[in-house]
Amino acid sequence: MPRASALLRYLAGVSIVVVLAILVGGWRAAHRDPVIRRVTLSLPDWPRGAPPIRVALASDIHAGGGAMPADRLVRMIDRIAATNPALVILAGDFVDGHEGRTARAAAPSLAAALRRLHPLLGTIAVLGNHDNDSDSAAVARAVRAGGATVLENEAAVRGPLVIGGVGDAYSGHDRVARTVAAMQSKPGARLFVTHSPDVATKLPPTATLLAGHTHCGQIVLPLIGALWVPSRYGNRYRCGIVREGGRTLVITAGLGTSMVPVRIGAPPDIWLVTLGPRRN
Repeated sequence: MPRASALLRYLAGVSIVVVLAILVGGWRAAHRDPVIRRVTLSLPDWPRGAPPIRVALASDIHAGGGAMPADRLVRMIDRIAATNPALVILAGDFVDGHEGRTARAAAPSLAAALRRLHPLLGTIAVLGNHDNDSDSAAVARAVRAGGATVLENEAAVRGPLVIGGVGDAYSGHDRVARTVAAMQSKPGARLFVTHSPDVATKLPPTATLLAGHTHCGQIVLPLIGALWVPSRYGNRYRCGIVREGGRTLVITAGLGTSMVPVRIGAPPDIWLVTLGPRRN
């Protein structure tokens, strides 16, 4: 019995050390600089003669959260700026938590950080579920004060693109028909932007969609996979490039974290999406 008790204590100690090591590694991964990912996509309605453009897609900043203190927020925005995109798209969840006071406290530093972006074609933003659940008006004001255009089931023209910003489906703010109608009266190749990729099934069959929300699972374990994906479709829209028929989605892992400031197997990232005409 003494030997058995000693063995159990030893195994318990080893287990604690392993768990702590994993958590420390996950904390460091959540605070690291983002991976820069690249993809080139062709849009069927690209204006004749217009050159391709590079778009930086980032999402899920979660300002005020455990992985996004003010200094890291500035660093993340500077990393976006350093990619020298023609257009920046920010796909929601600017603030952490679900309380208005948290959103209002994060607003000044968020606006100040976003003002460091100066892309040629500007910055387009949509709101996420955390923004809607806390104080959407305060978040939208902060994002606009940072120089971005906030689209909520609306459309805007930027260079060769007409961009439809669909409200977040996860929090029930998506109005796809309204967004499509707003896009139809404007010239340019159609690009959809939203927070939750779940809205993809409601979009036109040849739509190209940029989204975030899932954090690519945030905690993805070997053999087990993602512990939780906030989507009614499970892993279908968890991460990266998803092609379904004529639809193409690019889903970023985001920059911050939700609930716990830990990432395992799903590092923060920024997507550089080069958009241009269809190749012959």
